[in-house]
Amino acid sequence: MPRATVIGSGPNGLAAAVSLARAGYAVEVLEAAPTIGGGVRSAASTLPGFVHDVCSAVHPAAYSSPFLRAFGRDRVEWIIPEAAYAHPLDDGRAGIAWHDLERTADALGPDARAWRALLRPLSTHIEGLLDVTGGSLLRIPRDPVTAVRYGLRVLEQGSMMARSTFRTAEAAGLVAGVVAHANTALPALSGAAAGLLLMAQAHAGGWAYPRGGAQRIADALADDLRAHGGAIRTDAPVADLSALDWGDPHRGDLLLLNTTPRLALTLRDVPARYASAIRAYRYGPAAAKVDFALDGPVPWTNREVALAPTVHVGGTREEVWASENAVAQGRVSERPYVLVAQPSVLDDSRAPAGKQTLWAYIHVPANSDADPTELVVRQIERFAPGFRNRILASHAVPARERVHLNPAEIGGDIFGGSFTIRQAVVRPVLSPAPWRTPMPGVYLASAATPPGPGVNFQAGWHAARTALADAGERVGLGDLFGSAPAGPNHGD
Repeated sequence: MPRATVIGSGPNGLAAAVSLARAGYAVEVLEAAPTIGGGVRSAASTLPGFVHDVCSAVHPAAYSSPFLRAFGRDRVEWIIPEAAYAHPLDDGRAGIAWHDLERTADALGPDARAWRALLRPLSTHIEGLLDVTGGSLLRIPRDPVTAVRYGLRVLEQGSMMARSTFRTAEAAGLVAGVVAHANTALPALSGAAAGLLLMAQAHAGGWAYPRGGAQRIADALADDLRAHGGAIRTDAPVADLSALDWGDPHRGDLLLLNTTPRLALTLRDVPARYASAIRAYRYGPAAAKVDFALDGPVPWTNREVALAPTVHVGGTREEVWASENAVAQGRVSERPYVLVAQPSVLDDSRAPAGKQTLWAYIHVPANSDADPTELVVRQIERFAPGFRNRILASHAVPARERVHLNPAEIGGDIFGGSFTIRQAVVRPVLSPAPWRTPMPGVYLASAATPPGPGVNFQAGWHAARTALADAGERVGLGDLFGSAPAGPNHGD
């Protein structure tokens, strides 16, 4: 039986491991941390009884992922909010992106028609959009009409033309809050590309998240891996691959890296051209995160904001853009864009009765040692006076410390590399199959490969599928899991 060693137990690493175990490999996963999950972990980081997600919290990309649908997303209990996300404004108004596109548009009044025109063609053709965004961009899309529609909207929302799309602060804020997820200077094509996918998912599958915490995703994958003979070793950091006994590639053994691509450079005999390309791959700005244990719900001025597990706090579109542009210039804004998750509004398993958890991060320059707590509290207080008085405890992780949680987060970059248009194509090298390295048997399986950041499992699946194809086994998701998602993107 050939061996497969996977470094890193994040969602991509576990997706690759599960796929290879089902294909007949003896799989071992090595994880540096004491617990598995990487970007899908949960912990009691503040007070006993409060469950906090260590990294990702809300998972629209996971819920719509072709890999997870084939694997069986019903292995996790999902919550699909009626209000996908909210964007509060200073005067008590707020934009609410409902799961129902028509309800969202109707509430936007004079911007109803523009909202429908922007998102209906994408959300109603979500499978085609997932195909466009779910792998290497160096290929012909299976749904070229949706690809063109998507591209035109990216050009619009990723440029100054975005200023003329909407007339209301609510609609403009709803777009800006999602586009700002990309952690780049705005407006930007890469931000628009990521934001439009997320907005379309809000009106398609929804911005789902797992009841009980993100850890449930990792646990479901790990259970399947073990059921198929795989093993996981925690507290097993790997800093030098040349010293690792991962097997014999000439016998069909594999090494998959759910890590920074830089780790591949510790192997012997790395071709100079490939090494140069990996060294040229750039990491971007970072995230500084804080968790709160609260003695009750956040007192949002606009009551509908309390219905949304995800809230984008930052004020008007211009304020959000200014905050992100400050980070791109190496500064931390005094009024930062804050990405907030309040999972307890629909998941009472996250906190003791009557209490709530709150997860939040701001964008900061790489390696920043800024504690985000006070900045986050002040911004939330703008839109929820009295929030400070609800705090029982907090736990902050500055950007500089994130590498201790995950060695792949260089400088605190949670995206596995700067998410620019160039690095969406050259990720980390220019190739239709960038998961393959020139070293026999070695593959990259992290967010530093397409489709990039987000809990979508696709980089891990593509790495495993490429490795199997190189071994002469051309398999699709349906071959390994007995079913494949409907539509054009079934992972073949």
